[in-house]
Amino acid sequence: MTTEKLITFAQTDKVAYLGREAVKAIILDMTTPPNKYADEVVSSSYTYPNKYKLKPIDEQVKTIATIFGVDSKEALEFIKMLPALPEGAEGWFAIPKVSSVAKKHFSAITDSAEQYCEATKLVHSKLAESRSFYNYLKGQITTAQIREHPRTLSFLEQLESEQQGDILILAVQYGMRHRGKSVRRARETFLDNEFGLTSFALGCMALVHPDRHVCSKELDTDCAGDEFAPAPGGDGVFSRAPFFRFFGGELEFGTSGVSGAGGRYGSVSGFVPQN
Repeated sequence: MTTEKLITFAQTDKVAYLGREAVKAIILDMTTPPNKYADEVVSSSYTYPNKYKLKPIDEQVKTIATIFGVDSKEALEFIKMLPALPEGAEGWFAIPKVSSVAKKHFSAITDSAEQYCEATKLVHSKLAESRSFYNYLKGQITTAQIREHPRTLSFLEQLESEQQGDILILAVQYGMRHRGKSVRRARETFLDNEFGLTSFALGCMALVHPDRHVCSKELDTDCAGDEFAPAPGGDGVFSRAPFFRFFGGELEFGTSGVSGAGGRYGSVSGFVPQN
């Protein structure tokens, strides 16, 4: 996606809550030469748990429909005609559209940023019901502190316009491609059709694949599609990104600085199929 298209997206009402000039600055920073933050990479031997196995996409769709009470019909039809898996992706994953979750569970909320926060909190509650789960950000999932990255918003908007129904089918890599990189370095090295996935998406993926986060020696996941501000009402600097990790016998959700590189983590990303 070109810089011009990203800046055009930044001018739309959908990301007005970010501040258009701030979004433009983020995008221009994001499209600088690819060697930016090149020193924020460490070697890593962490990988996925031995028990982890990607579930068939039809099974994922049905599971998402059951968990969130959304309609699976259109998604089940869509997966019959899936294109070739894009370069860099590991497989197809199903997540519900935030708008569909909002319509089902909190229809009175119409602001997209608020819908995202409420949907993320809903995923956290479902994770807590299904397993031992600790949320370091309890009470902080608000529009003042968490937001979707503009690049991610742009690509998700494109994919949602192309797929009808309540459930979105995404081509995804689950962290290996960017293991050992800081979140901002991972963003710098995304392919033209690649974007970071959100904590909402990763939470849904963890619900469907409970065997993905099960041991201390696994590769844990950075949510490069989200930005987090540790000081709401302050300077408004979104300097952190959420993560999911397995620690102390439970799944944890927290944040770390976007400049930190750790061998235990890898940014999860999605891909838009290219013609």
